[in-house]
Amino acid sequence: MGDTIEATLTRLAGDGVTGALRAGRAGTVYLHEGRVNHAECATTPSVAELLTASGRISADAVRTTRRDAAGNGGEELVRRGVLTRGELQLCVLGATLDASFFLFGVTGPKLRFEDGDRHWLGTHWSFDVPALLRECLRRKARLDSVWPSTEMDTLPVRPVRRIGSEQVVLSATQWEILLAADGESTPADLAKKIGLSAYATLVAVRELAAADLLMRPEPEKLLPRRTESSGLRPGLGTPSRPITPETTGDPTDVNLLIRLRDALEALR
Repeated sequence: MGDTIEATLTRLAGDGVTGALRAGRAGTVYLHEGRVNHAECATTPSVAELLTASGRISADAVRTTRRDAAGNGGEELVRRGVLTRGELQLCVLGATLDASFFLFGVTGPKLRFEDGDRHWLGTHWSFDVPALLRECLRRKARLDSVWPSTEMDTLPVRPVRRIGSEQVVLSATQWEILLAADGESTPADLAKKIGLSAYATLVAVRELAAADLLMRPEPEKLLPRRTESSGLRPGLGTPSRPITPETTGDPTDVNLLIRLRDALEALR
């Protein structure tokens, strides 16, 4: 069904289909009437993993909901008081953006579309395919601006034992990562362990690497120099972790902001 997930998704979106595009073991993208309403990737935390890591629901309760909710588990979670509707929408939004970023561009898996297949949570958010692809490109550009190297992305996170300055100011995400780093867990492992977005975890890892706070993969290789855009400099403050995705000014993003506002108001 096409050479890439992106090309196949674009074609399916044009046909206005409802179903699941499976990319082998890499992950699955769910569509509802031509719009992406959910995505899962093997290397990013799912909504269920985020909820269980936060203690909101047990793994057994998730399995029961998936089995009994007949493709509308999100409504069941809201009915039982596990999540508010706004929290559910934000969870789906975050997990879908996270999975899409790491799933798009994957090559090799055989693509298979299953007509009518639905995600167990049901439909609670949807993305226009071109807008979702643009957002993934924007995120990649941001990641590269932090530190344009992928060498630490899949290696175990190992903090340095001694820093080269008197003080370092860390963001909440950076602090959590350093505390959870055991010398064996990769950024993807840490994201699932802590219950954080894999993308946010990767950004923080690159910030730590750019600030010379992580051990180098090879002694002879020098890390790229820190820049003002790295987001972390010894002795200076760092921006706090955003709770919503960054947006541009196009109509799609304006609509996204409105829906985020409504979701956040529901949390009050």
